[in-house]
Amino acid sequence: MQARYGAIPSDLTHSGGRAHTVLTSMFVQASFLQLLAAMLFLAIFGPTVEDTLGPARFLALYLLGGLLVLGVRVLLDPDATVPVLGAAGAITATLAAYIVLHPRARVITLVFVVFFFTIVEVPAVLLLVVWLAVQLCFGLSGPAFA
Repeated sequence: MQARYGAIPSDLTHSGGRAHTVLTSMFVQASFLQLLAAMLFLAIFGPTVEDTLGPARFLALYLLGGLLVLGVRVLLDPDATVPVLGAAGAITATLAAYIVLHPRARVITLVFVVFFFTIVEVPAVLLLVVWLAVQLCFGLSGPAFA
């Protein structure tokens, strides 16, 4: 499925075929863990951004964020044959819009402390940093999460 729906930079730049993968690649994840992380952050921040922007503008933001990251990836390595997958760019655009729209917002978060859980309010920008760290870990963990 990854090869069928993932955007392969060399296919996009050299053969001109498989143009549909530019969109489908944003809706396929490389692993269940990546899907879980994407859905968690989208569930936390997406509804507020969509309520603020409206459905059409939110969809445009989401798709443009995903297309921008794919475009950068293709520009950096146009000969790559490994499929580009995931919604990280789209979700990062959503998180960035949330921070711009609500710069001082705090998010109620469940935190694990030693042997128990507690609920704390954390700045939304901290969760953006967590998202970026998670994406870095996925990127560094090799082909299983590519």
